[in-house]
Amino acid sequence: MTNLSGKVVLLTGGLGSLGRAQAAALARAGARVLLLDRPENAEGPGIAAELAAANKGTIVYVGCDLNQLAEAETAVKALADEEGTIDILINNAALIINRPFEEFSLGEYEDQIRVNSSAAFALARACAPGMKKKGQGRIVNFCSVTLNGRWDGYVPYVASKGAMLGLTKSLARELGPHGITVNAVSPGAVVSEAEERVFGERLEEYNDWILANQCLKRRIEPQHIADLVLFLVSPASDMISGQNINIDGGW
Repeated sequence: MTNLSGKVVLLTGGLGSLGRAQAAALARAGARVLLLDRPENAEGPGIAAELAAANKGTIVYVGCDLNQLAEAETAVKALADEEGTIDILINNAALIINRPFEEFSLGEYEDQIRVNSSAAFALARACAPGMKKKGQGRIVNFCSVTLNGRWDGYVPYVASKGAMLGLTKSLARELGPHGITVNAVSPGAVVSEAEERVFGERLEEYNDWILANQCLKRRIEPQHIADLVLFLVSPASDMISGQNINIDGGW
């Protein structure tokens, strides 16, 4: 079993289905998990406490608005100082909307770019100094199966994930000499609350389309993603960096 005792993890988008599964897995492995999500979510502290109790670990809720990049970077720098170091940064947070590209406003496009990729740059800047000082660290960025070009209605989202992929590869090059690995995870269609919210009444049709296109004829669950992330932050992945790993059931 992976042992992350003594490690501090900052996980963004921690209250969503994927975030909760990752937080639980990381806590079970012994990490201290800082669960970052929107500050206006009054349920955040309670969810963190429930996850911590269920997994016999330490999970602390951190309210932070990733739309405010400068403020978020400053807050995470202060958090890193308070914790000693953020050993593992997982940029999981994302905004996703499905509609024809002409129907997106410029503001909506900018929001998705900011939260889905620019925030990862800001938080990496905040966490990297401490990682460099220790001579080790892990950064995991979330990309997406939508980068394969077979999905309609996600232009801002796909653009943001393309930026995230470029960020991953360039950060891996710059941070590698300091013992820091940077990798991306590209999930396919995961059963989640976000999926229900985006597709609503079209959910059954969407589910059929997913299974028709995947090589594997069963749906991806949040735990599958958590298992991959756990591998990428463990010593077993010491020599893996600059990679984008698809976990999509085969497309």
